[in-house]
Amino acid sequence: MTTTLGAPERLSDPVEPPGPPDTPGRRRPTRLFAGVWRWHFYASFLVVPVLALLAVTGLIYLFRFQLEPALHPDLLHVDPRPGVTAAAFDDQREVVEEALDADGLTGAYIASMTEPRDTESPTRITVTLPDESSRDYFVDPYRLDVLGSLDPDATLSGTAVRLHANLMTGWVGDAVIELGACWAVVMSLTGYYLFVRGWRARRRAARQARTDARVRQTHAVVGAVAGVALLGLIVSGLPWTGVWGAKVQELATTQGTSLWSDDHGGASQPTTTMDESLPHSHAGDVPWGLGQTTRPTSDVGDYTGTVANLDTAALVADEAGLAHPYTTLLPTTPDGTFAVIGYAFDDPGQERTVHVDRYTGAVAGTYGYADYSGVAKVVSQGIALHEGRRLGPVNMALSAAMCVGILFLCVSGPVMWWRRRPKGAGRIGAPRGRMPLAATPALVAGLVVLGVLLPLFGASLVLVVLLDQLVFRRSPLLTRWLDVR
Repeated sequence: MTTTLGAPERLSDPVEPPGPPDTPGRRRPTRLFAGVWRWHFYASFLVVPVLALLAVTGLIYLFRFQLEPALHPDLLHVDPRPGVTAAAFDDQREVVEEALDADGLTGAYIASMTEPRDTESPTRITVTLPDESSRDYFVDPYRLDVLGSLDPDATLSGTAVRLHANLMTGWVGDAVIELGACWAVVMSLTGYYLFVRGWRARRRAARQARTDARVRQTHAVVGAVAGVALLGLIVSGLPWTGVWGAKVQELATTQGTSLWSDDHGGASQPTTTMDESLPHSHAGDVPWGLGQTTRPTSDVGDYTGTVANLDTAALVADEAGLAHPYTTLLPTTPDGTFAVIGYAFDDPGQERTVHVDRYTGAVAGTYGYADYSGVAKVVSQGIALHEGRRLGPVNMALSAAMCVGILFLCVSGPVMWWRRRPKGAGRIGAPRGRMPLAATPALVAGLVVLGVLLPLFGASLVLVVLLDQLVFRRSPLLTRWLDVR
């Protein structure tokens, strides 16, 4: 995006009617409007593909509990047998271990178990394979049969999660997603300016039945509604990011707080955090606030009594009132504990974990939302809203509508440009104009503040200005193609 602009002969104008300034009934766009419009236009080249990807993958994730059973009915559905109760969790663990032996997976071990979501769902047992990858095994609790297994990262929802997080390319993809999110803030703010300034012009264009008037008006209205939710999603999603999230966590830590929370029950052996203990299974992830907490240890001592098992841990969790369905992390060391996580899907306030001593079955420590720092509580609530689960079906419906609205904007914007672009002119058809920075110090201050709050935006803005001054303006071809003035 370059920082200059002026109106082409044919271009879809979200606010001011396009056309030469001396045409009767038409007005030349103001300097501020033209500059804002140009930023909105060029920011879309980065923001549109990023937001389209996030919207599509977000929809898949929202409906994962409907999509995955439909795609894998033989694995994710069981038929309850009348008069037959579900087998003990430890018996289900044993049949999975037998399956691992039968498959020759020496060195693989069971890392966690997630209880069925309902009477028609299987038990999900996550295994860490010798190469440190994960695999979910599904057990029919009524017939005590292993139904099969899936790579959680290779499922539709698993792939969507990884694309949504970092484009499946590690820190590079994470940076691209964060950069797109930062510029989406600019798109939203400039969009609101264009929406307000152009209200009368769009109505006038609609009365005159001008080309694309209805699309422009719909784009503006949908953008005005979706913009608020989009800003909320961006803010609630930033704690995941590698630059903003990591930096804010660092600053929070220096102030004696955290985006996550410190499980004091696990402070005796802070060698393993909860999220490191749980393989990357998209069925029973650690709640956000608990992601960086440490696990307590079992008191090995000289104890020679009965060793606790999954059913012991489940009994303790039930007595403690943990939310269902919960996930149990199995101990992997002699002094490890069973960690039973009550996720509380639609209410982070009910998130709680109970650590169970593997030898005595006693509670080795408990930790939950009530113990979170104030910052961690806010982040946990924001994450639940972001994932469409905080307010139950209402949150899910609104989040789905939001994703659809964003997809409409990502399509309608480019369509308007494509229809009104100056064909055969050797130009991209961008609005021409400069942000009147010298005459609007408040705008400069706003950009500085935004650049500080969003470091990737600030860095990219500096880069764009340098490219504009040192490259684009020195090449006649680029100057014409990019409509630089």
